[in-house]
Amino acid sequence: ERPFINTEEIPDSNWVSGFVSGAGNFGVKITERPSNPIGYRIQLIFRVTQHERDRALLESLSKYLGSGSVTKYSGKAAVVLTITKFSDITNTIIPFFDNNPLLGVKLLDYLDWCKVAKLMSDGSHLTTEGLNLIIKIKSGMNTGREF
Repeated sequence: ERPFINTEEIPDSNWVSGFVSGAGNFGVKITERPSNPIGYRIQLIFRVTQHERDRALLESLSKYLGSGSVTKYSGKAAVVLTITKFSDITNTIIPFFDNNPLLGVKLLDYLDWCKVAKLMSDGSHLTTEGLNLIIKIKSGMNTGREF
């Protein structure tokens, strides 16, 4: 049995960085989209997953960050805070972690994620060259990272 995390309020920004270093995920989703100029849609995803008993903790984190939604995973005893809105990512999440650095390998995933965000801000994701660069960056993130 894991203990219940009773956190009504997020203690401070350093706590958030430490928590996300352990339980967060910075992802890039690439899906076919014939209506887009290059036929693909690029989406940045920030997630934090916890056991369903810790839903209040993720809701507090969502409130603290001023963004995202908490949903239950279908068929699993887990909940996830997800942020996909590009303006929230560029105006809130990236500045937050730039000012409150992550630790460990999660920092490397975050830095790659920020590279993709920059490419998207510049509109490069709407070109074949940009898409190929994003695919390359994505392939080296998270479980694809080699040391």
